[in-house]
Amino acid sequence: MSVSIDLVNALKRGLRAQGMTYRELAQRLKLSEAAVKRMFSRRAMSLLRLEQICEVLGVGLAELGAEAGRGREPMAQLERAQEQALVDDPALMLAMFLSINRWRQEDVMAHFEFTLPQWTGLLVKLDRLGIIELMPGNRARPLTARNFRWLVDGPMERHFRGTLLGDYFADPFDGEQDRLLLLSGSLSPDGVTQMKQRLEDVAREFDGLLARDASLPASERVGVSLVLAQKPWLLRLFGPYRRAQDR
Repeated sequence: MSVSIDLVNALKRGLRAQGMTYRELAQRLKLSEAAVKRMFSRRAMSLLRLEQICEVLGVGLAELGAEAGRGREPMAQLERAQEQALVDDPALMLAMFLSINRWRQEDVMAHFEFTLPQWTGLLVKLDRLGIIELMPGNRARPLTARNFRWLVDGPMERHFRGTLLGDYFADPFDGEQDRLLLLSGSLSPDGVTQMKQRLEDVAREFDGLLARDASLPASERVGVSLVLAQKPWLLRLFGPYRRAQDR
């Protein structure tokens, strides 16, 4: 079966948006990487295979078709005004996270204290901001990549540093699903570069897991946040002991 160029391009955009390589897709489909590359280059895939790829990406065939018709890349970042609107309205920020994680309206109503008019109003605001496309039945089609990146030193990052960081670390990481590692040491510049790449690899793996589990009901998923960071740093309380030229 020959699939249209627009559909194949939409699949490719979906893979790029989630940071998924042909090799990773091949592993999920239990195929060789060469077979996947050949399938995309020749646009030769059955309807069943197309559905399997959609399942991996966490999208439906109808959504893929709509995306193919639009022919545009998902946003990898929001604009500053969009971020600021989310920071200014916590309910809107929550609605955005629920929407991009594909929560169904019935799950939202069951787990959060929104009335239907309130939830609809939030979706309308997200649609006007250009973060989602509001579809019939209050279904939201995200216009962002699934796990897009915030602007460096933008409204959301500053909000996280100033307000949310303390909340994130307020409770001990002692639960069954928790993990906190505090590591420090001295590395060569090459070692620092390698660690930075490993953090990027973990972020891509997280994106892939989000895509894999996106089609599961909300009751079978757990909200998880990762903070991945590294920088040259010394505790401020050590500052007085440092020589002037090293401060």
